[in-house]
Amino acid sequence: MNADWVRKTCLSFSGASEHVIWEGDLTFKVGGKMFAHTVLDVAPVWLSFKASHENFAELTERPGIVPAPYLARAQWIALEKRDALPLDQLASLLRESYDLVVAKLTRKVRDELMRASEARHMDSRNSAASKQRSSNKTSRVSARNKKRKK
Repeated sequence: MNADWVRKTCLSFSGASEHVIWEGDLTFKVGGKMFAHTVLDVAPVWLSFKASHENFAELTERPGIVPAPYLARAQWIALEKRDALPLDQLASLLRESYDLVVAKLTRKVRDELMRASEARHMDSRNSAASKQRSSNKTSRVSARNKKRKK
C-alpha cells in the first residue's frame, strides 16, 4: 500500500479533493474540511485520518497506530507503519472519516455533494448504456457484412 492507493481511495468519494501542502504532503478534503492526510516522504507517521470515538479508542491500542499529532483531540489517528491495518479495513476507515466530516458540513454543502454524486452516477450509467448500444450496433453491422459476403 502506498500514497497512490490512498489517493485513489480518497478521491473515489463524492466531492473529495486533493491538496498538496507542506512541500509534498497530500491532504484530502470534502467541503473544504480535511478527512485524511498522507506524507510522500519518510516521516514518523505516514497516514492520518479522523475516526469515530469508538474506533479511536480501539485503534490507538493497536501496535503501529497512535493518536495523530496535533489532531488527537479531534479524534484523529495516525498509522506509523503501512501494514498497521489490512487494506479492506483501511478503506472502510477512510470512508468513515469522510462520512464523519460530511456529517458536520452545512446542509447546503451536503445537498450539493448529494446532487453531484447523483449526477456522476447518472453520467456513468448513461456512458455504460451508450457503450452497450455502440457494441450492439457494431455487432449488428458485423453480422450484416458477413451476410453480404456470402
